[in-house]
Amino acid sequence: MLKGKKIVLGITGSIAAYKSCLIIRELVKRGAEVQVVITPAGKEFITPITLSALTQKPVISDFFSQRDGTWHSHVALGLWADAMLIAPCTASTLGKMANGIADNMLITTYLSMKAPVFIAPAMDLDMYAHPTTQQNMERLKGFGNHIIEPQSGFLASGLEGKGRMEDPEKIVAALDMFFEKKDLLGKHIMITAGPTYEKIDPVRFIGNYSSGKMGFALAEECACRGAEVTLIAGPVNVQCTMNNVQRIDVESCQQMHDAAIENFPQMDAAILCAAVADFRPAEVAGQKIKRVGQTMDIHLVPNPDIAAELGRMKRADQVMVGFALETNDEQQNAQHKLEKKNLDFIVLNSLRNEGTCFKSDENQVSIISRDAKHDYEKKPKADVARDIIDELAARL
Repeated sequence: MLKGKKIVLGITGSIAAYKSCLIIRELVKRGAEVQVVITPAGKEFITPITLSALTQKPVISDFFSQRDGTWHSHVALGLWADAMLIAPCTASTLGKMANGIADNMLITTYLSMKAPVFIAPAMDLDMYAHPTTQQNMERLKGFGNHIIEPQSGFLASGLEGKGRMEDPEKIVAALDMFFEKKDLLGKHIMITAGPTYEKIDPVRFIGNYSSGKMGFALAEECACRGAEVTLIAGPVNVQCTMNNVQRIDVESCQQMHDAAIENFPQMDAAILCAAVADFRPAEVAGQKIKRVGQTMDIHLVPNPDIAAELGRMKRADQVMVGFALETNDEQQNAQHKLEKKNLDFIVLNSLRNEGTCFKSDENQVSIISRDAKHDYEKKPKADVARDIIDELAARL
């Protein structure tokens, strides 16, 4: 949600100043326009030329840029920006901000700022833990500023972390989350994600290549937009750190089925993104099966159809979204699944689209409802998640 946003990035005299380059790159990648304001001490750690090359804007440091009377208006910057981010922010700058000591361009810009201000502290642990620093941060919070605590990744309210500046990606994510639409506030959404593993014996299973990336992207998008999310995840290596995502780890289809059936009645919506095994071995060996002969037969029996059962349970005030991964007759198969399982809309993707689906960071989907079909271009799964949740939010 940072596309088109105007961000003033304040940089102070910290060894972490080099990380501001990574912050700029991430902001620009997300479509933001960045204007750097740097303190004189900050220029001792990183050059304005480097910063200017990344932002495509002259870096502002002094009140007067030349000796001919040309000056930089901190008031104009305060009116121009959609947000101000000070990262890294030293203990000295924290103290000046908390007490209105306007002795450089960065502080005067801060005092003139009409937009939200985000602060990422960076200092020695002892300096960070000192009562004076903590008092200054509490005072700044009281003024309505957002402190991005070290090693938290969220807008924190207490003493957390080890004093170092938070990772650039998480700092930008905090801004992104702030500007994210809150159209799902108060909604409860259940999401299934990842594969299921169906045991053959203690060391072997039937599974698939699903990484869970799409389901986790959906969970984060819903959480960013204010929803309380119940994420039922098969065996994956993906992590989700959002506070409003409750994760339930399962392995088999039966376990995912039981968790979904238990939680669905309390939900406003369900997104069934998991790649669930349709069949499981009829018998699971208690010990590792040894190789005997040249062949081995495994008798398979059907797993519960989670989507079909939830579709029968679904109330009129609930929305249910399914996924269809197809290799042929894609639209016909997806439309059949939509009707059969009582879905409100279905997300279709195809293995014929190279570089999408399993294990990939990108996807290319079509969203099909009973009366419409919308095709999307190939894009990162986080962007695909935004398209899907836009469709969901319009129905809630």
